[in-house]
Amino acid sequence: MSDRGGPQQTLTDQFGRRIDYVRLSVTDRCDLRCSYCMPEGFKGFDEPEHWLNFDEIERLIGAFARLGVSRIRLTGGEPLLRRDIAELSARIAALRGVEDLSLSTNATQLERHAQALKAAGVTRLNVSLDSLQQARVENINGRDVLARVMAGLDAAQRAGFAPIKLNMVALRGRNDDEIDEMVAFCMERGFVLRLIEAMPMGETGRNAEYLDLQPVKERLRQQFSLVETALSGGGPARYLGTPDGRFNVGFITPVSQHFCETCNRVRVAVDGTAYLCLGQEEKFEFRPLLRGGCSDAELDAAIVQAINLKPERHEFREAPHKILRFMSMTGG
Repeated sequence: MSDRGGPQQTLTDQFGRRIDYVRLSVTDRCDLRCSYCMPEGFKGFDEPEHWLNFDEIERLIGAFARLGVSRIRLTGGEPLLRRDIAELSARIAALRGVEDLSLSTNATQLERHAQALKAAGVTRLNVSLDSLQQARVENINGRDVLARVMAGLDAAQRAGFAPIKLNMVALRGRNDDEIDEMVAFCMERGFVLRLIEAMPMGETGRNAEYLDLQPVKERLRQQFSLVETALSGGGPARYLGTPDGRFNVGFITPVSQHFCETCNRVRVAVDGTAYLCLGQEEKFEFRPLLRGGCSDAELDAAIVQAINLKPERHEFREAPHKILRFMSMTGG
């Protein structure tokens, strides 16, 4: 990982929140069609010539790091579909000020990439897994990939990734009866489980079978004698764990209990557009600046300008039909 000299500045939005986390989409392509994310037959992909190239990504993330961002997460679409992803990971990991480089993946390609990602400096993995049943995986994710995901998890553990977090989008009537089974699986394998509420983004998100996780949280707390824990990865999950620390489960609840007051992150899409909030339309386009020959000072000023656009909170409850773009278009 990079020089630990630390960031030279601090990025703070107009509501006093320190912004130290960028989720960077490296592709809008995905080999799955999850029912809550990207519809089957979706054709609205960006043109590859609009994607930021590796030099542009390195320059932009370097500027964010210079201004105080220390955590970077590579996302997609499915980031392992981006050619030479390990090379890009190594370039980002080497940037001064980047202290934590993680990656979110559906794990269908992870078996062949895990070792190279670990060697490149990726420190943590989040893996999407919505069911342990083959038929359900195919139904929710649109493809029969459970065996490949399991092989990817095995490869990641062999490569030395620990802990690995499993992200399960809890869907009413589709996989909510499987939460206890997923808890047992994660306990057995040493994974951290994260339960996520479906967000009303685009038609797919609004049509997802939303499940309020607050009752689930209280049930699991009592059933497994869980206690509050400080486990974190810089993101929005609130964690409970066993008293011996051997198992932790996080709850990401953007609808039932939003975490906007502590939001520390922005998303940069594959085309260089920064989205300042999942549930609002504020955005800032960096690609024209990067391809227009801007100076470092101009790029730094643009980042500060973008952060000042960050709204106070989303309106997933009040205006669930507000966001038309799909999750895959924003970046995970």
